[in-house]
Amino acid sequence: MRTISKNLSNLTRSGIRMILDKAVLLEESYHLEIGDPGFDTPEHIQEAAIAAIREGHTHYTTHAGMPSLREAILDKVTKENNIGARFEQIGVTPGGVFAVAAAMMAISEKGDEILIPDPGWPNYHTQSVVIGLKPVYYHLSLDSNFQPDISGIESMISSKTRGIVINSPGNPTGAVFSRQVMQDLLEMCEKHDIYLISDEVYERILYEGEHFSPASLDPDGRVISIFATSKTYAMTGWRIGYYVAPQPVAKAMGRAIESYLSCASSVSQIAAQAALTGPQDCIAEMVRSYVERKDICVEALDKAGIDYATPQGAFYLMLGISDTGLGSYDFCTQLLDATGVAMAPGLTFGPKSDQIIRISYCADKEDVEEGIHRMCRFYQACTNV
Repeated sequence: MRTISKNLSNLTRSGIRMILDKAVLLEESYHLEIGDPGFDTPEHIQEAAIAAIREGHTHYTTHAGMPSLREAILDKVTKENNIGARFEQIGVTPGGVFAVAAAMMAISEKGDEILIPDPGWPNYHTQSVVIGLKPVYYHLSLDSNFQPDISGIESMISSKTRGIVINSPGNPTGAVFSRQVMQDLLEMCEKHDIYLISDEVYERILYEGEHFSPASLDPDGRVISIFATSKTYAMTGWRIGYYVAPQPVAKAMGRAIESYLSCASSVSQIAAQAALTGPQDCIAEMVRSYVERKDICVEALDKAGIDYATPQGAFYLMLGISDTGLGSYDFCTQLLDATGVAMAPGLTFGPKSDQIIRISYCADKEDVEEGIHRMCRFYQACTNV
C-alpha cells in the first residue's frame, strides 16, 4: 500500500498559521499574529527588480548566489558585523528559513541532537525533525526577560549534541543578547566542541543596546551566522537570506542549496543587492514606527496590569496569561472569536510556553492600537469570571 511519510504527516502545524487561517475568514480582524512588516518594500529596491526583469536577468545563478551580491554581503558583514570572512564563506539562500535548515544539515547526521530555544521560532523544531535530528529545548523565561541560563543549557549537552541555535534579537521574545552573553555561549560551544547557529535576521531592529554577532569573537570557526533582507527592508515575500559560515560548513550548505533549490531567485538577488548597497534611511524610519507601536502596547498592558517582557528588539512582545486560567491556544482562539484580534499562542513556540502569547506589532498603527485594547478588555473579562 502506498503511504505518506509519517515524519511529515505528524509535524505539528504552526499555531501562527492556524490562527491566521481562521482570521482571514472573518469580516473584521486585526492581524497581530504574523511577523510581516506593514510597509511597502522601499522604492529603490522595487526599481532595481523591475530593471532586472526588463534587462533579462531572469535566469539561474550559481547555487551560492550572484558574485556581486556576495561581494556586497562580504562588505556588509565586515563593516557592520565585524566578521572576518572570505568570499567563499558566504552564500545566498531562498529566505533565511532555508539557511537555518542548511546549517543544521551541514553539521549533523540523522539521530543527532540540536539545542533550540523555548520559546523560539517554530521552524527550528519542524526543520530539525524533517532533517532527522532530535530537537532539545532550552528554556527562556519571561521572568528573566528571556535571557539564557548558560549553566542550564550546558547541562543539556550530550555526546549527540551537534549545535545550538540562538536568535538575537529574538522571535518571539524581543530579547537581545549582550556581548557577554554571546561570549559565554561561544565559550560553552568551544568547551563541548559544538557549533553555534546564530539567527540574526532582526539585527537592525533594535530599541536598547546594540546588536552583537558572535562570529566576531570566533577564533576557530564554529559560528554559522544567518541573515536576511526580509524584516530589515520589508522584503518578506522576496525570499532572500544569506549566511557566513566556516569554510567546510559553507561548502556543505552550498551542496544543500544546489540539491534542494538550485539557487535563489535572480530578480530577488538583484533587489537584495540594491537593499544592501542603497539608501539605508528606510530602516530608521521603520524602527521609529515600531517604537511607536511598541509604546502603545506597553502603555495598554501597564494600564491593564498584565505581565509582559519589555522588547529590546525585533517587533514582538510576549505577555503572560496564567491569570486567565486558559492555555495559549484556547486564549488565542477565544480572543479571535470574541474580538477579531489574532495573536500567536505561546505553545507553538515551545512546550513550556503555554502560559504566554506573542503580539506582533509590525501591523498598521491603527490595527495595533485597536487590537491591543481589545485584547486587554478580553484578558480582564477572563480574570474577572
